[in-house]
Amino acid sequence: MHNVLTLRHRKYHFLLVSLTLIFGCLSAQTYNEILGRPTDSSVTNSILFTKQTEVYWEYGTNSGSYPNTTSEIALANTPLEFDFTNLQPNTKYYYRTRYRNNGSSSAFLTGPEHTFHTQRATGSTFTFTLESDEHLYDKKGVRSLYQICLANQAADNPDFMLSLGDIFGDDHNPYTITSAQMDLLHKDYRQYLGQICHSIPFYVCLGNHEGEFDYYLAHTPPENIAVYATLWRKFYYPNPFPNGFYSGNPDVEPYGMGNPENYFSWNWGDALFVVLDVYRDQCDSSAKPTNWDWTLGLPQYTWLKNTLENSNAKYKFVFAHHVRGQGRGGITNAKLFEWGGYEQNGTYSFATRRPGWAKPIHQLFVDNGVNIFFQGHDHVFAHEVMDGITYQALPMPSDSTYEIGMLANADAYVSDTLDGSGHLKITVSTDCVKVDYIRAYLPADTVGRIHHNREVAFSYSIGSCQSSGINDKTGSGTVKVYPNPAKDILYIQIPEREVDFKVRLIDLTGQTLLESQSNTLNVSNIKNGIYLLNIKTPDFELNKKVIISKY
Repeated sequence: MHNVLTLRHRKYHFLLVSLTLIFGCLSAQTYNEILGRPTDSSVTNSILFTKQTEVYWEYGTNSGSYPNTTSEIALANTPLEFDFTNLQPNTKYYYRTRYRNNGSSSAFLTGPEHTFHTQRATGSTFTFTLESDEHLYDKKGVRSLYQICLANQAADNPDFMLSLGDIFGDDHNPYTITSAQMDLLHKDYRQYLGQICHSIPFYVCLGNHEGEFDYYLAHTPPENIAVYATLWRKFYYPNPFPNGFYSGNPDVEPYGMGNPENYFSWNWGDALFVVLDVYRDQCDSSAKPTNWDWTLGLPQYTWLKNTLENSNAKYKFVFAHHVRGQGRGGITNAKLFEWGGYEQNGTYSFATRRPGWAKPIHQLFVDNGVNIFFQGHDHVFAHEVMDGITYQALPMPSDSTYEIGMLANADAYVSDTLDGSGHLKITVSTDCVKVDYIRAYLPADTVGRIHHNREVAFSYSIGSCQSSGINDKTGSGTVKVYPNPAKDILYIQIPEREVDFKVRLIDLTGQTLLESQSNTLNVSNIKNGIYLLNIKTPDFELNKKVIISKY
């Protein structure tokens, strides 16, 4: 367990137990467990009880049979990290928790059976899930919907899940927020993640609102949001650090932070996973550096380059909260500055702006066969492709309006964009990768049967999913909209099998201007500007960005 409670933290701790009850954190749970750092032979279990407890675990490779038993451990009402070790690779394990009040002579109570899987072998088929921008801390996120999204992910039976940031932190008051407040923000999510992450190891990819910026780290240390956030994140959630299984940031930081566990990579089945931190190694000139002032940092860049170049994995996935950390959009940003090498005026200046660096980040992806870059930040599903690299943005898992990101940020993307709330399910086999956008809905929003919870809003694949037996239901690949820009008539080419469809022209405020079931749309009376064309069929729904111009 990380010893992160400084004297000041201890001073707040007793107050926070009471505040936690007020906020509903863990108040209805005896304990919860968050798995992390799965390897070929181990997994870490972070367990948190509401009272001082004695605990041990029983585990085995068959349901209901637990031949292995750990030693008994006494713990207070703070998280304990326990490592299950000497496990078999490529194996599903079953475990249960035994516990009783500390010092009690009564029999140990028995928790429910949970599971986890050690590293998959090459050639295996497995699933993982992604979510991003939960935003429960500022009420953009609705807790009841978030719980539905978590249940949807559990139904996918993934080997692990990742969140791409804006999970715990709230940097709206970065210079006045206290350690006690940061403790509450990080602890709050355990009551939700604990509902599924007892059987689904959880990885944290840091977002901008976590506040773990170099800029903040340098502000009156150690009394600042970045130090508080790092300490409490590590206190509650086990993220990877460099060892024989994971590669990552080797730094050891002051003020009790130790290894920041902020960027890392690992292999699972036929895939390489690379998680970046696009905030901690940035320039210290601003809390929101832009253009060339933003940087991944040479140490992390060098590690990324070496990781990609030294990998022979069939598939390569890279994850970060956002391209370049700030701004909006995917491939529009990927062409510029450190990520793409170009100035906004089209001048290529990477060599002079980053002397001694090999190439822009996007070119690293191209040259080393990265398949998909996943990002959050914009609260909208968006699927783009540039130079053979898929840039995939994630929706919120907790947006009960289903359109926050669509209304605010869809115009920053140039290809398929969809509204809604939910998560991504990614299935990896030796023949292909399949990505599904699984929508989450509150029960009241499915009464009219227009939508239903767990509907697949969009799917695409890389490779040959048919040969692997995975159902491939790709909707957008053969949809074409032209001319774009359009002056009078907009033509929509839809696959022949889709005889039942509806198209809507939507302005950037979300208002529907035109609606049709025809392959043509008369836009002669629509003002010049940027619009979204929504195309919905029984098989898929997608949005295309279109421009109306009379010139």
